[in-house]
Amino acid sequence: MRRYRAADRAAVAAVCLKTAASGGDATGVYSDDALMPEVYALPYVEYAPDLAFVVEVDGRVAGYVLGIADTEEFIDWYARVWAPAFRERHPVAGPPTAHRPAYTEAQLVADGGDSERMRIPELDDYPAHLHIDLLPELQGRGLGRRLIDALRATLAERGVRALHLGFDAANVGARAFYERLGFHELPSSRPGAPRFGISTR
Repeated sequence: MRRYRAADRAAVAAVCLKTAASGGDATGVYSDDALMPEVYALPYVEYAPDLAFVVEVDGRVAGYVLGIADTEEFIDWYARVWAPAFRERHPVAGPPTAHRPAYTEAQLVADGGDSERMRIPELDDYPAHLHIDLLPELQGRGLGRRLIDALRATLAERGVRALHLGFDAANVGARAFYERLGFHELPSSRPGAPRFGISTR
């Protein structure tokens, strides 16, 4: 495990894609494989590369945790900088694929251009948030815990007291993993859109 480097950008995007289908490979699920990374990974390493940690195996990045210390500030940056460029690249959803995902391409494109989707009611108490992904062959080895612990410690050093995350309700393994680490469900959590929080200490 190590800190993110600028040269890891493409590898982070690849891990995001290969874990974006409820933890499985989302290659070909949408008309453009760049969509998921451009919404859920690349803005994070663009804005806060110092809060990204990766797992490297045999010289390749195979997992990561990406963090944001102040979600409100990130929302503002996303609206000013990332969303306009995203909407230019992806003005409309592409043609449907054979996969027919529950999270449709139209929803994904809309989310990519909408920074306000990240503004949750609990931001005052849980100002930071994260995304974590590990390729399947690395799961169950304690690496996810190490990544999250590294991010929590870094945030705690900066005076950030708590963080939150959301995940795909269909990913039952993710729920069990977060609960083992001590995450708890937040009041705004919903069955179809679970949202958990935890202290950084």
